[in-house]
Amino acid sequence: MLPVTSTKKSPSPLVFILLMILVGLNLRPALSSLAPLLPRIEGEGVLSVLVLSSLTTLPVLCLGLFAPFAPWLAQRLGMERSLALALIVLSAGLALRGFSHAPLLFTGTIMAGAAIGILGTLLPALVKRELADKADLMTGVYTMALCLGGALGAGLSIPLANLLGSWSFSLMAWASLSLTALLAWWLIMPQPLPEIQPKASNKRIRSLLKQPLAWQVMLLMGSQSSLAYIVFGWLPTLLVRQGYSESEAGWLMGLSILTQLSSAIAAPWIARMSKDQRPALMLVLVLIGLGLWMLLLGSPALRWPGSIVLGLGQGGSFSLALTLIVLRSGNSKIAGELSALAQGGGYALAAMGPLVVGFMLDANLSIQAIAQLLFAILAFAAAMALLAGRKRCLESNAQGEFITVNQRT
Repeated sequence: MLPVTSTKKSPSPLVFILLMILVGLNLRPALSSLAPLLPRIEGEGVLSVLVLSSLTTLPVLCLGLFAPFAPWLAQRLGMERSLALALIVLSAGLALRGFSHAPLLFTGTIMAGAAIGILGTLLPALVKRELADKADLMTGVYTMALCLGGALGAGLSIPLANLLGSWSFSLMAWASLSLTALLAWWLIMPQPLPEIQPKASNKRIRSLLKQPLAWQVMLLMGSQSSLAYIVFGWLPTLLVRQGYSESEAGWLMGLSILTQLSSAIAAPWIARMSKDQRPALMLVLVLIGLGLWMLLLGSPALRWPGSIVLGLGQGGSFSLALTLIVLRSGNSKIAGELSALAQGGGYALAAMGPLVVGFMLDANLSIQAIAQLLFAILAFAAAMALLAGRKRCLESNAQGEFITVNQRT
């Protein structure tokens, strides 16, 4: 049972940053480690393409479904103990995901997705509390840790399967990383009593939903995340169908995700240079489109540069989408409420992308047809970016209702 109090002292900022990076590394391998193994699993005939498409969709859907529960959990256990509990659930889910028995595989996938949804909501809040004066920089560092974890999941899945002799053991091996993070978090971080916070009223939630700006931020988060999770879930399979080996396909995706580190950490700095983020958003979305074209429709000679270009675009777009939640909010309380909407609704929307691509692959549609879907999602993301990137923000009026105002220059 989790302790009620703790005598441990809060760690130094440097130690907390290292802990944040260690926890952040666990937020993407559950999503990216399966994709390189899909051609091998499909080839063994253990699971159908439709079942595999469900496995790529479930974790993303759980991100959206469980993220709104993070504040509720933190109010009852405290943020530190809630994060520890999420790491326990993540470790158990990753271990169960290593069984080829479909019910256990699905159960483990749901547990992992739910835990990541909770972790992804709690960790930025902890960063803002512990390092308030460095929140902008830490957003980039946090995003960089996510990208690195995703790159490790994509790049090491096939080598781990070859080393351990089974794709199931390769999936199960990632539980060791989450257990390491759990042990470090439990030993170093104090476990204080939860802070009592007022609950958001239904009236305030309805007021937020009436603001077009809130929907624009959410739809941008959802559409750009949909592209990211299609890459996590299906890019290696698409590349294998184009004639690349499963190992090369895994490394191409791994390089793309690894490249995200540089643009993820740079994007928040670029975003703060102006109240209008539309130029930066358009730049990263153009890079995503160019990278997808080079990988899926271009010459094979463009596959490695295309992987890098795609990574630069997707790392920047995800980091900018997270930063935009803060920039479009008048204060930290509004930022928390907008974050719950943007990540909860956005990730639920993003889950549809991998599912639709799975149906298209099952129907043996061409790579060109799938590429058209990706470009359509990208065009929608660009439209939302042109709206959400404007110099506007959400504020509260005297009655506690949300209003949208122009940001001061």
